[in-house]
Amino acid sequence: MAEMQSSNNSFSLRRLSAECIDCLVTLVCWIWFIFGFLLFFSWFYLAAALFRKKTELYFQRLNSYFYAIFFCIVRVTAPRQRMVIDEKIAEIRSSVIVCNHLSYLDPLLLIALFRQQKTIVKSRFFKMPVFGLIIRKSGYLPASSEGQFAAMMIKQMDTMGVYLKSGGNLFIFPEGTRSRDGKIGKLNKGAFKIARMHKRPIYVLKICNTDKLFTPGKFFFNTRVKNEISVTIADCIVPDYHNHPPTIADLELRVRAALGEK
Repeated sequence: MAEMQSSNNSFSLRRLSAECIDCLVTLVCWIWFIFGFLLFFSWFYLAAALFRKKTELYFQRLNSYFYAIFFCIVRVTAPRQRMVIDEKIAEIRSSVIVCNHLSYLDPLLLIALFRQQKTIVKSRFFKMPVFGLIIRKSGYLPASSEGQFAAMMIKQMDTMGVYLKSGGNLFIFPEGTRSRDGKIGKLNKGAFKIARMHKRPIYVLKICNTDKLFTPGKFFFNTRVKNEISVTIADCIVPDYHNHPPTIADLELRVRAALGEK
């Protein structure tokens, strides 16, 4: 009986120690989000807003550097988390990128990978005091095109062709929300329409295991398990837009196949 009690106490201590580590890593990440921005990056954002002509481009680059540092912090503080990124992803330019969605870390990871990037952001974030200003200046698109967001959406769509031709990427999570079971949900057709309208290639990226580090519904990072986060190119769709333009349904089927749906 005494041995069983001792074993239970030992297990409880190990569990408490592991939870403390999770709490500490999460705290360090939040410290970077708050004080890293205030002490270091806020001045660069302010200078870009006041003195740079291509404000949008510089804001996108700053976003990329900020989140790249964040993932460096994760790798240092949570060494059991290994990240494997396909080297060819950094070469993607002037494309529409679609990707599966597992965790809140997914958009941060893609922003870190691309120096010139746009994406669709939930409309409520545009109303936030500081973050809302940053995503506006970065040229990100609101998820809603109604009411106060209509003019913003029209402006971004009018300049999307020039942006893509200049080397910029637009990445979209066509499911619109995080998958809880890994299955591919209903795909929003906006990404396919933009790619077809501007005759751009579609890259399909596959993200794996970000949900094991930051599980949906939980606040603390799960740093205790050995985990490999990966981003790979599942497919590169380059249709013959001039001679045999694909339908939206054709593009959707190919994306679903690339993401692993039978």
